[in-house]
Amino acid sequence: MVRLMTRGFDALLLVIVANLAPWAAGRVMQARWRAPLDGGAQLADGSRLLGDHKTWRGLASGVLACALTARLLRYPVQLGAGFGALALGADAVSSFIKRRLGVRPGTEIPGLDQLPEALVPLLALSRPLGLGLTDAVAVAGAFMLLDLASLRVRHPAVGAQR
Repeated sequence: MVRLMTRGFDALLLVIVANLAPWAAGRVMQARWRAPLDGGAQLADGSRLLGDHKTWRGLASGVLACALTARLLRYPVQLGAGFGALALGADAVSSFIKRRLGVRPGTEIPGLDQLPEALVPLLALSRPLGLGLTDAVAVAGAFMLLDLASLRVRHPAVGAQR
């Protein structure tokens, strides 16, 4: 039971790190190394593929931070790097969906902004993390609640509108 709780905490920490590292890197580095993942590509309707908020800097920082966190938690570095890549890949898909819906970059959609980036790596890596399906869903739900609670810190203007 204690080991299962530890594994759940470890998994939650990896999700948080994958989500927090790109934001923190952006705050620290400002405009440096801010090349967008989509290279500025636009679709036929003139909308961006992903937008300026999805950067190579964010992807690199998330993957590296998850690799380091996994190592500190005594998991293989490759597991952490894969976790970060899967989380940020799912986050990019969420951004793609939001662009197709006409939602402005930086606008939060509860659920869409949390669940894919948590569930994809948690489900894909559930076995090496020692999680069952229920555990993975519970960790994703906990992350969603924590992420929504931190909205005012990450996006002060958005938090003030609510």
